[in-house]
Amino acid sequence: MTLTAPSPARALRPARIAVRSLFFAFGTVTGAWGAHVPSAKARYGLDEAQLALALLAAAVGAVGALLVAGRIIGRHGPRQVVPVAAAVIAAALGTLLLHGGFAALMATMVVFGAAGAFYDVSINAEGTLLEERSGFKVVSGFHGMWSLGAMTGAGGCSVLLAAGVPAAWQLGALAIVVLALSLVAARSLLPDHPPVPAGPRGWRLPPPRLLLLGGLAALGLLAEGVIYDWSVLWFTDSLGQTQAVGGLGYAAFAAAMAASRFGGDALRSRWPAATLLAASAGLAALAMSAALLLHHPVVGIVAMAAVGAGLANVVPILFVAGGRQPGVTPADGIAAVSSLGYVGLLAGPPLVGAIAHASSLNLAMATLVAAALALAAGARLLR
Repeated sequence: MTLTAPSPARALRPARIAVRSLFFAFGTVTGAWGAHVPSAKARYGLDEAQLALALLAAAVGAVGALLVAGRIIGRHGPRQVVPVAAAVIAAALGTLLLHGGFAALMATMVVFGAAGAFYDVSINAEGTLLEERSGFKVVSGFHGMWSLGAMTGAGGCSVLLAAGVPAAWQLGALAIVVLALSLVAARSLLPDHPPVPAGPRGWRLPPPRLLLLGGLAALGLLAEGVIYDWSVLWFTDSLGQTQAVGGLGYAAFAAAMAASRFGGDALRSRWPAATLLAASAGLAALAMSAALLLHHPVVGIVAMAAVGAGLANVVPILFVAGGRQPGVTPADGIAAVSSLGYVGLLAGPPLVGAIAHASSLNLAMATLVAAALALAAGARLLR
């Protein structure tokens, strides 16, 4: 009797399931925190400026961690890093609403952001390696699980808040669940990863091509950030609609992004990365232009869905490209692209606010159009 070795795709199946679970878990944390930002504001009596500082603290922690995450994950592998990052995330999330004052909250937010960056780079590096070894496109689907988790976390917390469940209890329970899931899933991650290339230790400037890919990621995440922070306000202030209508527009964006990510691997298998990125960014620019010019709520909701579909696969495409650069580990490449992407995510909303203050929010939302057009033009760098 001859034993047949399992196919590469079948052998990698446990790792793929584990990565899907980890993306979903990370998404639930993100969505739950988004739903509980008002809880933190109320718990600590924060004004808008203090809340902005707390959110900035998480971003600073994330960007700082990204400067070293690539080398650490490349040396130890996601299988070892994910459990540690998950434990820190769980500790920060579970105590987020239990501190005695603003200073403790700020410190927790820095740690929360840093641990999230390690977790994020780890699972993306694992996903990129799985795609490379299996020969099948899978990374967009992993990001679809993140989107599904974010909707689950935000929606579940909203339901629990309506039912009167204390916010601190919700975050504490979620922290335990996410930690347990992460510890179990991490055991099925790949035991080996590409070795770290020889060279000086510590932080160093990424290669020029990675800087260019990071610039494209910054444009894509800038466009996303505009929708996250300003789309509902655009419906209420510029179109004169209720907050419920604005929420519907945001929901259309999120749902279309999730659906497009689940279908993104099929698109990535059929079309070259440069072509798909240019077409996707062009769709986002065209849809937002129509919404701003026609100024109608129905058009706006449809446009939000089209923008979500257009931006859905930007991050998967660019992260995969970053993780496949010669001379760097997947973790190093993804960390470099991520760190520059965060700059765009942080810069977009304040830029829109400044333009809106100087002119109008409708004009300021054209920032998304400009970023998407620049992204479409820069897609040729992937060839």
